[in-house]
Amino acid sequence: MGTPGTPGTPGTPEPKPRVVVAGASGFVGQALRRAFADERYEVVTVGRTGDAVWGNTLRIRELVDGAALVVNMAGKSVNCRYGRRNRREILRSRVDTTLELAEAIRTSEHPTPLWVNASTATIYRHADDRPQDEATGELGEGFSVGIAKAWEQAFFGADLPGTRRVALRMAIVFGDGSALVPLLRLAQAGLGGPQYDGAWFPTRSRLRAGTYHHHRHTRGRQRFSWVHLDDVVGAIRFVRDHEAIDGPVNVSSPNPSDNRTVMATIRDAVGRRFGLPTTRWMLELGSFVIRTETELVLKSRWVVPTRLLEAGYEFRYPELRGALAGIIAERRQHRG
Repeated sequence: MGTPGTPGTPGTPEPKPRVVVAGASGFVGQALRRAFADERYEVVTVGRTGDAVWGNTLRIRELVDGAALVVNMAGKSVNCRYGRRNRREILRSRVDTTLELAEAIRTSEHPTPLWVNASTATIYRHADDRPQDEATGELGEGFSVGIAKAWEQAFFGADLPGTRRVALRMAIVFGDGSALVPLLRLAQAGLGGPQYDGAWFPTRSRLRAGTYHHHRHTRGRQRFSWVHLDDVVGAIRFVRDHEAIDGPVNVSSPNPSDNRTVMATIRDAVGRRFGLPTTRWMLELGSFVIRTETELVLKSRWVVPTRLLEAGYEFRYPELRGALAGIIAERRQHRG
């Protein structure tokens, strides 16, 4: 008979399974912390602050050793200008953190059985001819695609035979506090029309860095793949519970839209009948002022979640209109 109060003694609660969330201060990371806590996991974090900080690999190893699940969402936001310093930090914040987690898991006594790592649907080429899925999608070129490739190479390149690994190629995530917020503000200000690509001069530095994109006459019909925050959390839970899933997984709504339709739906959701369209030259000047890049709205991202659908995942928010209505209602409730 065991000593009273020790694990395994009748009446003593079993220890909670541990989840390690890296990049927990971000938009998706915060949602994961709440979701796993609600499931009664012990949630520990890795980041610039938290239960372990980047650079302290020994402490990170203590956290991942015996963990039921490791989820990594670390990475500098791409909503910035792609100057040399930001390009270096976008790469470092993804690749170095992934490599550090890989080393911690590799050297742990009890490696986690599942590691889920963020990736991006931007890894696919500009696609306005057909959707891109995990089996038949074609990878693109340029700075953003190069970051995505290096990120996944760091993730899948480590020798971790005891750990199942899943890279989440996420589309633009919609939720209260996400990339949707600036689009809502544009619509409320009467600027929520479609964004048109067009001719723009290539500078030598942008060509050298791979951040220049050639114009395409999409007329606001560039494809727009998106996913609701709740379905990001749902997809991670689904992957956790379906052990046959590994490798890259597209996390995007099964019903991608296009830029023109997205902006019209947002205008309708906020009660604005008109939205001023913006052309490439206006976008280039505006993005310089607000310190972002036009690629974020002009690249045609046409991504479909074939692996999730074939495995039986049911999206909570498969349609854009319902997703936006729910998010806007949540924002109003918080403000009220």
